[in-house]
Amino acid sequence: MAGLYDKQAAIYVDARPTFPSQWFSMLASLTPHHSLAWDAGTGNGQAAISVAEHYKQVIATDISEEQLKHCIEHPRVRYLHTSASMSDDELVTLIGGDNSVDLVTVSVAVHWFDLERFYSQVKRLLRKPGGVIAVWTYNVIQVNSEFDPLMWAFHEKSLPFQNPKAKYAFDCYRTLPFPFESVGVGCEGQPETLEMTKEISFQGFLGLVRTWSAVNIAKEQGVDLLSENVVKEFEKAWGGPELVRTVIFKTYMLAGKVN
Repeated sequence: MAGLYDKQAAIYVDARPTFPSQWFSMLASLTPHHSLAWDAGTGNGQAAISVAEHYKQVIATDISEEQLKHCIEHPRVRYLHTSASMSDDELVTLIGGDNSVDLVTVSVAVHWFDLERFYSQVKRLLRKPGGVIAVWTYNVIQVNSEFDPLMWAFHEKSLPFQNPKAKYAFDCYRTLPFPFESVGVGCEGQPETLEMTKEISFQGFLGLVRTWSAVNIAKEQGVDLLSENVVKEFEKAWGGPELVRTVIFKTYMLAGKVN
């Protein structure tokens, strides 16, 4: 999936919401040690820099070199490109070695991974006892009673162009395999529901939707899901192109430890 978000990597930085700091305080409270964390599928490092407020070092990795070009610098975050050809042993050594990682985080990305392989790597890397893995994703935004039905209709139209792996995200991680023992933040089949808000302009909303994989896949197939008429409908329901709204992102999190 390395190239999936390469084309929209620059706008990804501004379009996506900021994760609440209390999430990372909560996750840090679950691990007795705070030496090393791994943020996998880091993208621009948005989650990694928040993890770094609680851990001495964060290794932030991504398969997309383009995404890493837009990473947010932090003195305790080390960004590394991990190629698809890297062996499990090479990756484990790169991160810190077996039984070395206190917290693994994956923000809005684990559904793209080879889950069996990734979970095997995580089980090797996590400190035992005490290491925790946390993954989360969010679904379509909530704005108001006029806008939300349009958003869901747009979501439905995008489904034929979704990569099959994206179904985990649109299922709110309820169907995501998660073979770890619960630490009180969701469990396999029952993710914890959280909320985050973002002040966003109408252009910011369009930027967000343009980062959807389905929108880009459809475009490559000659289908413009964000046609002029669709944009106008969204704009009217939003309340005009100049209006800045507070939108809600429903978020779904799973955290666990090695059994």
